[in-house]
Amino acid sequence: MFTKEYFPGIEPIKYTGPATENHLAFRYYDENYVVDGKTMKEHFRFAMAYWHSMCNAGSDPFGPGTRAFPWDISNNPMENSKAKLEAAFEFMSKMSIPFYCFHDRDIAPAGDNIRESEKNLKELVDLAGQYQEKTGIRLLWGTANLFSHPRYMNGAATNPDFQVVCHAGAQVKAALEATVALGGENYVFWGGREGYSFLMNTDMKKELEHMGRFLQMARDYGRKIGFEGTFLIEPKPMEPSLHQYDFDAAAVLGFLHKFGLEKDFKLNIEANHATLANHSFAHELQTAADAGLLGSIDANHGESLNGWDTDNFPTNLYEAIEAMIVVLETGGLGTGGFNFDAKLRRNSTDLEDLFIGHIAGMDTFARALLIAEKLLNDIRIMDFRDNRYLSFKEGKGLAFENDELSIEDLTSLAEKAGEPELQSGKQELIESIINGAI
Repeated sequence: MFTKEYFPGIEPIKYTGPATENHLAFRYYDENYVVDGKTMKEHFRFAMAYWHSMCNAGSDPFGPGTRAFPWDISNNPMENSKAKLEAAFEFMSKMSIPFYCFHDRDIAPAGDNIRESEKNLKELVDLAGQYQEKTGIRLLWGTANLFSHPRYMNGAATNPDFQVVCHAGAQVKAALEATVALGGENYVFWGGREGYSFLMNTDMKKELEHMGRFLQMARDYGRKIGFEGTFLIEPKPMEPSLHQYDFDAAAVLGFLHKFGLEKDFKLNIEANHATLANHSFAHELQTAADAGLLGSIDANHGESLNGWDTDNFPTNLYEAIEAMIVVLETGGLGTGGFNFDAKLRRNSTDLEDLFIGHIAGMDTFARALLIAEKLLNDIRIMDFRDNRYLSFKEGKGLAFENDELSIEDLTSLAEKAGEPELQSGKQELIESIINGAI
């Protein structure tokens, strides 16, 4: 199937059970195990993030990369990109990861002009299509990198220079075409530099209107060329811009409704972005789910001692359990999945480390799924949560929910009833039950 082996000595990763001491085996992720009517493979639809797994050599603001990639075979960017693509499909095949995600510039280098960039992308997309056909691996979502090039230093769709907006449009057009060509089930917009750092040189109202119009244009073109999937927006509060317009799930929901995008767009929630916005991962998932717009997940974890986007592989079981409870209660992610937008630490330099990171993340969520199902069937938790709201299920409480009372009615009822009796939230008990399930 492949012309060269880029990960020699590493066999396909298998499920061997919790007792295994093999660090290159799954302990909890059994893709065929059925939970709540679906296999684990169907629940998660795990995806590899091309930019971190295949492109990130470990560089940071204080030094260059630490990992030497065996697919960097020449000084020719296109030849390296082809080798990298083959290595990516070898990795995903050995990991049994059924999906991948990419930015346009992850899989194909930019050219000297728009046409050359589009030609490079099409050539790599054609090759990726051949690998997809051979392996059965599919594209979860595509997107365009509208933040790395110097032209986007002041944003892309929100840039004060119209010519930059035009370049962004050309790039999104090509990325949408690539996504459709590869059968991508979603297309993602991450704000990147869609925000500002200094209000005194920014027309915020104009920039938000431009962003709304740009997304409408992208949606219309996607539908025109046959994209039937879901458009996604990924909230992030800061970095690289000081103030990102897509700050959190609530801000994005308001934006979508303002510009009439809520029927075509859903949210791609990232754990690390949630914590940067001073929310929990579960909070952001619940906010999107309650609006009926939870679309997909970037599965990673932030470093609590660091105030920036560290994108660690997810190993926090408690956080994953809370997330899986939301996902199970909302009925799953539809066309979305769990994309490992996660990178190795700078000092993780062995080829096998990429496998270990993904195994750890997949096992964490698989174990969380099993525990979440158990908790959702625990009558102590579910009954208690329901019973907290019993006063709204009949009588005047139900009338309030049905919009049958006025503020004067509430005042009269409060005077008649007197001071209400305090009711415990039993948080410590619920936390204890969760720990017991773990």
